[in-house]
Amino acid sequence: MQVNMHEAKSQLSRLGELVWKGQEVVIAKAGKPYLNLTPYRESKNRRKPGALKGQIRVAPDFDKTPIEVIEMFEGNYSREA
Repeated sequence: MQVNMHEAKSQLSRLGELVWKGQEVVIAKAGKPYLNLTPYRESKNRRKPGALKGQIRVAPDFDKTPIEVIEMFEGNYSREA
């Protein structure tokens, strides 16, 4: 279902009920789709910081980029055979 902005403002409660019942509602502006009205759904799994603590290892040289790689990105690399 597509409704214009004015209709959406005046009938928001009714449109909200339709969305909760599974109806797709698109709000149009100047006759073109502008917004999708969607119901709020509580996420089932809340993220817990630190859940992977001790399970991820970062190499000691993680932030050390070899000079050859830097030169390739800068266009200064010449391959010598």
